[in-house]
Amino acid sequence: MKKYILQSIRLTAVLLVLLCVIYPLIVAFAGGFSKGNGGGEKIEKNGQVKGYALIGQSFTRPEYFWGRPSATGYNAAGSGGSNKGASNADYLKQVSDRIDTLLKYHPYLKKADVPADMVTASASGIDPNISEQGAIIQIKRVAAYRKLDERTVAELLVKNTEGPLLGMFGPSKVNVLKLNLALDELKK
Repeated sequence: MKKYILQSIRLTAVLLVLLCVIYPLIVAFAGGFSKGNGGGEKIEKNGQVKGYALIGQSFTRPEYFWGRPSATGYNAAGSGGSNKGASNADYLKQVSDRIDTLLKYHPYLKKADVPADMVTASASGIDPNISEQGAIIQIKRVAAYRKLDERTVAELLVKNTEGPLLGMFGPSKVNVLKLNLALDELKK
């Protein structure tokens, strides 16, 4: 019995050092080679931090492109999904309300034309990107509220669209914060 207890204590000590000291140091070291040196890619304009490239923000004014809805109110500290299933009545009502709001501001759309990412929250609740289609459907509204030519807004959208990873993995996407900051620069 004593033999097994000593082995358990040794194994626990080894795993504590490995998983609580060595592994976090390796991850922190590797993070130093990423954008932002492990502190996140900051988006700055005129020396001010406007946000982070991987954390979504709430845009609700009609002159801006809207991002994905958030189940957490875009709170990065409490990141997570709603955990409500597709058959949950509350969830279905929430999605239906989001579709109604989208159609109110985009009367030229049909319900079937609404991209899923514009009415459903992401798993993290803080997704900074929307699909290219999710941005395209908003061009007319944004251009009208900003009194801009739709072609100008569409060209700006094309410049701010990221293609699939390595040209083949995943869909094209648009970072909403970067696009809205570029829109504000147009006005100047």
